[in-house]
Amino acid sequence: MSQKGHKRRLRPAHKALAVAAALVMGGAGVGLLAQGASAGQDGKAAVTATIDCPDVGDKLRDVPEQARKEVDENLAQLDTQVADAYAKLSSGRAKGNALLGDLKNQRGGTIGRLSDAMAKAGSRPQGLDPLSACSMQEAPAADAADVKNAQAAGAAPAAAKGAGGPARSDFVAIGTVRPNVKKPAARGGASTGTFSVQCGRNENRHFNPDNVIVAPGVSNGAHHMHDYVGNKTTDAFSTNNSLAASGTTCTNGDQSTYYWPVLRLRNGQKERDAAAPGGGQDGNVGTILQPKQVSIDFKGSPASKVAAMPRFLRIITGDAKAFTNGTANANASWSCTGFENRQLKDKYPICPKGSDVVRTFNFQSCWDGRNTDSANHRTHVAFADKNGNCPNGFKAIPQLVQRIVYGVQPGAKFAVDSFPEQLHKPVTDHGDFINVMSDNLMANAVRCINGGRTCR
Repeated sequence: MSQKGHKRRLRPAHKALAVAAALVMGGAGVGLLAQGASAGQDGKAAVTATIDCPDVGDKLRDVPEQARKEVDENLAQLDTQVADAYAKLSSGRAKGNALLGDLKNQRGGTIGRLSDAMAKAGSRPQGLDPLSACSMQEAPAADAADVKNAQAAGAAPAAAKGAGGPARSDFVAIGTVRPNVKKPAARGGASTGTFSVQCGRNENRHFNPDNVIVAPGVSNGAHHMHDYVGNKTTDAFSTNNSLAASGTTCTNGDQSTYYWPVLRLRNGQKERDAAAPGGGQDGNVGTILQPKQVSIDFKGSPASKVAAMPRFLRIITGDAKAFTNGTANANASWSCTGFENRQLKDKYPICPKGSDVVRTFNFQSCWDGRNTDSANHRTHVAFADKNGNCPNGFKAIPQLVQRIVYGVQPGAKFAVDSFPEQLHKPVTDHGDFINVMSDNLMANAVRCINGGRTCR
């Protein structure tokens, strides 16, 4: 049928989405531009530059135990070097080839020290030297209003000038997204139960910019603020012993630590970390949103029974550097209540009135049966395939699914905390987990899941 002269009528829910989209894009009547970016004076999409550096940590497969502390410290130093370089770039204090040349020299020295530490403990890693070179990457620019909000919220001058996103193109009305969730059907021998843990909504206001999995012993190792539930004492300096001795916000005595980057309203309001590392100093500004709801569920496998997780197993899902690294390890899932059959990987959802923003983290559900961690914090666990089968050499374990709900007014701009150079892109969302359940509690969870029951 010809569309000429035809005006499409919107249902009430879709009208609400259209209004919300107009608001978040800067006002009524503002449409989506090509690529969704704000337009410059010449009508072209405005862009910004960021720094793209190879992820050295992801390339490591075997780090001797005696070298791990020094390796982790040097990997954290690489992150700091990139953050500092981005601050110089966004403030105009350094440009182009000169900045990249200085950064390459810094990274080369750090990679050399990392390699020396591994050589002393075993064998020198191969192929790391070329990873010192970085490049520039373009991205849609943040709106001018976001720059002003960053300044008002207390961001460091360099971070405020660069704004760091998000851009208009990072948002999409959820009603325009087609349903895309497919789940494998359970087969004979499947484990169909669910074990749920209630851990609250971080009423304790347990925040820090550390990452004890990736950068143990390093303050501000994440360069963005984390929300914590469960274990009450988790920070960069936590150990297995300190985690096991800690109190918890979770039911059933689960001392596990569950954490993720905070979500903020980009509203120009100063948060208490406006002048602090991980906050305004790293371009993370605005009001930290407390979740309306946090659900922590452990689910079974559609293909087999599950085995117990070992205590102190560490799992990271998603990639905090996915904007520059690419999507190989990305695992973001954004949606809205009432629309959760539509999951977004690289966009923030614009939800209609009465619907809340939802972040869902589906963790890896296959374990190598030996290691509680790995050199790159990834290779000891894996995702099941589309039919629910684990790779050869891996066994099914309870799958952690975290669902976090936020009340966000339609049209309000928000962003996940990120490394500065990642520009608050939604694809960088990620979750972290350390299993500190007692062996008895884990055994109870496994019995429940394998028995097809629903337990709390």
